[in-house]
Amino acid sequence: MPPSSPGDERTSRPPLLEIVIPARNEEGRLPGGLLQLCAKLARMPFPSRVIVVDNNSTDGTAEIVRTWPAGRVPVRLVACATPGKGAAVRAGLLATSAPFVGFCDADMATDLDAVDSALGLLLSGERVVIGSRAHAGSVVENRHSKVRELGAFGFRALAAALVPGVSDTQCGFKFFDGVLARDVAAGLRTPGFAFDVELLARCAARGAKVLEIPVNWHDMPGSRFSPARHSLGILLEMGRIWLRLRLRSRPRAAVGPAWEPPLDPVGYP
Repeated sequence: MPPSSPGDERTSRPPLLEIVIPARNEEGRLPGGLLQLCAKLARMPFPSRVIVVDNNSTDGTAEIVRTWPAGRVPVRLVACATPGKGAAVRAGLLATSAPFVGFCDADMATDLDAVDSALGLLLSGERVVIGSRAHAGSVVENRHSKVRELGAFGFRALAAALVPGVSDTQCGFKFFDGVLARDVAAGLRTPGFAFDVELLARCAARGAKVLEIPVNWHDMPGSRFSPARHSLGILLEMGRIWLRLRLRSRPRAAVGPAWEPPLDPVGYP
């Protein structure tokens, strides 16, 4: 029998890092994003795995993952029937088992060099490391309209009241201690755009400092977010998060069901 290759040894060992990609109708952007992410992880000196969460796609997103060629970085498909990026990220995090986990968007708007910084900080003892476009060291290419920028300013003001000290809750690049992420994800109840705020607030409530790092971020075409259609739903989501956090010390029955119907399946870049 021939000796096993280094690639075989890597894929046979449990991953040190798992990265979740939430995806809804991403057949156009997912192949390029997966190629970039797998190439990045294959160069790192430890086993890793990618989990793509198909969030009720009606295109070929799931088939892309099912037929993805085997390589040094395994790619796993997880299905999530509840619409919304928050629901998809929750499903992906709960499907992980690695000591360190994270998630990023299918468009790879955040330069993947930031993975090195995030993992290094987690290995040094940090528990939550997130990319921040507001960091003084970040390089941001932004082509958003003035209306969307105004809406983002208002959202940041609301988020600051729920997650004090965090300047950018919405950058789609977040990494965690795996045990913490799975514990927090189990209680996550916001399925849409504002899920990041609840996720970070629940991490902070468990005593975890949220550390922001600089990123190189490129505004990618294809955003599904519309200020006109989604602003009211986001405000309602933020209000729900505030109420949940206020009531978290009460008995579980007092705060409602584990999942509420999504206001809008928004949240994808």
